[in-house]
Amino acid sequence: MKEQGDMFMVKRIVGVLLILVLAGGVLFNYIQQKNDSESTTANKYDVTGDTDTKGGMISSVQETHDIGDMAPDFELNTLSGEKLQLSKLRGKKVILNFWATWCPPCREEMPEMQRFYDDFNDEVEMVAVNLTELENKKENVAEYIEKYQYTYPIPLDTKAKVRSAYKIIAVPTTYFINQQGKITKIHPGPMDYDLMKEAIESM
Repeated sequence: MKEQGDMFMVKRIVGVLLILVLAGGVLFNYIQQKNDSESTTANKYDVTGDTDTKGGMISSVQETHDIGDMAPDFELNTLSGEKLQLSKLRGKKVILNFWATWCPPCREEMPEMQRFYDDFNDEVEMVAVNLTELENKKENVAEYIEKYQYTYPIPLDTKAKVRSAYKIIAVPTTYFINQQGKITKIHPGPMDYDLMKEAIESM
C-alpha cells in the first residue's frame, strides 16, 4: 500500500511539473509574439529606411519622391481663407510640412517651426499642409492653431489631393524645396530648429 501511495505521489508531481512546463512554453510564445508585433509596429513608420522614424501611419504605400525631383505644384485654400499656390513661391526656399492635429510628433515640432519661421520668414516660406480629410472635424484645425498662435500659412488639404501627390504615408513628413522648385530633402518624423537650419543652409 505504501509503495502504491508513493507511486501516486510521484505521478502527481510529474503531472504538475508537466503542466508547469507547458504553461511556461505558452507564456514564452506569447511574449515572443508580442515582441515581434511591437517590432513590426515600430517599423510601420519607416518611410525612407530609417527604423528610428517616429510618426503616425496613414497609408501602406511605399513609393516616395526622389531628391532632385520637381515638387508637385498645388493650390489650396489656407485656414485664413487665402489661396496658396506652391509654384508662386519660386525664388524662395520652402519648407513644406504635412501634419494633423491628432499627431503627437506634429504637435512636438510645431513650436520649433514657429521659432524658425519667426527668424527666417524673409527668406524661407513655411507651408504646413493640414491633412484635413483625416481630421475628425475641420474646426479642430482652427481651434488648435488659434490656441497656440501659430502664424505660418496652414493650407487645408480637404480632398487628400496634395497628400496623394506627395505620396505621404505618415505624419509628420516634410519636404525641403529649393528656389528652383526642386526637392532637396525629405524628412519623415518631427523636426527641430537645428535640423531645419541645416537643411536650408545646405541648399
